[in-house]
Amino acid sequence: MSKPIVAIVGRPNVGKSTLFNALAGRKISIVKDTPGVTRDRIYADISWLNGSFTLIDTGGIEPDTSDLMLSHMREQAEIAIATADVIIFLVDVRQGLLDADSKVADMLRRSHKPVVLVVNKVDNFDKQMADVYEFYNLGLGDPMPISSSSKLGFGDMLEEVVSHFDKAAFEEEESEIPKIAIIGKPNVGKSSLINKMLGENRCIVSDIAGTTRDAIDTQVTYDGKEYIFIDTAGLRRKNKIKEELERYSIIRTVSAVERADIVVLLIDATEGVTEQDAKIAGIAHERGKGMIVAVNKWDLLEKNDKTIYQFTDKVRQTLSFMNYAEIIFISAQTGQRVPKLFGMIDDVIENHSLRVQTGVLNEILSEAVAMKQPPSDKGKRLRIYYMTQVSVKPPTFVLFINDKKLMHFSYTRYLENQIRNTFGFKGTPIHFIARERKEKG
Repeated sequence: MSKPIVAIVGRPNVGKSTLFNALAGRKISIVKDTPGVTRDRIYADISWLNGSFTLIDTGGIEPDTSDLMLSHMREQAEIAIATADVIIFLVDVRQGLLDADSKVADMLRRSHKPVVLVVNKVDNFDKQMADVYEFYNLGLGDPMPISSSSKLGFGDMLEEVVSHFDKAAFEEEESEIPKIAIIGKPNVGKSSLINKMLGENRCIVSDIAGTTRDAIDTQVTYDGKEYIFIDTAGLRRKNKIKEELERYSIIRTVSAVERADIVVLLIDATEGVTEQDAKIAGIAHERGKGMIVAVNKWDLLEKNDKTIYQFTDKVRQTLSFMNYAEIIFISAQTGQRVPKLFGMIDDVIENHSLRVQTGVLNEILSEAVAMKQPPSDKGKRLRIYYMTQVSVKPPTFVLFINDKKLMHFSYTRYLENQIRNTFGFKGTPIHFIARERKEKG
């Protein structure tokens, strides 16, 4: 089931980042071994009571002049409107109601998206409520007082945010047809690839109207099988600010990946694999999606017999945190290896949903432990009693052990390799959860 997307919008210096960090600090899913991906985070997975959602901070450059500031705020609001299911509009009680706030409120009202008006920096609810009431003039309903720095008022605010989620809309998305998100930097050929897939197959069923997140879903039948492709190609905006463009593309990528089962990361062969590719790939990795790296424009490269191996090594190096990813070299323009991409998607879908019987798992575990002893510390050795698979998409295994402190990352990686050697699991991450079980006696 896909998570709702909540975006924070507001003028510079009203405390967007403070609020984002305060909420993200409660529960943020970062995979520890993802170098270079978790810096400069603008999105976080938040859990509150029984609900969970993806939070996005739309803050960015903060220009000095008021004209620039207003246009920047408009862009921020547009990003939020296009992407979010619910918008948190943050204002500052100390600065009071400003003209710029009213202009953004007009835009948000016209969007017909649910807006939660939140008044920040209210450190004393008794004394400052009169100032909070001024924001009723925005016509966005009850202003909710909070203090991001003191974490006051968060419960009421989150309750209001969660009340706007359309549970049915997110549950409806659970269909049997696999969803594949095509992601990558702007101009890498995402639209061309989807067009080639449609053109080659000539059996497009329908263009499903864009969801609330305004990505276009395209249903394709190939070789008797149905697929839904989520296109994030519309990332180029009439926007001269490069950082804002990158931020927008990352926000759109998060929302597309959230809804997908499998992700195809498109890389430009003529540019090579970049740090930004790693950042985009990290979004899919953290969310446990099946992964294919498609190197596009392969026909434009001058090649010798070593080129493909050298390029593969470079991809593996830059995306070292996801060495399970499948790699394919294609040309969206000529259609080179595009039919093979469908076959690879099928394989990754299968691996992402693969279940292993508990008995077989524990045989592998016994052999692995016999070949390489678990680590020990101060005379106490890690004991693994039992392993079982608890879920798929991605395959997730629980290890029952005597002491979590002894479960070193390197030994988990060793066990993962043993499981992969037997079952492959190509193209899918594998998650492990360690549970302590006290030794008897």
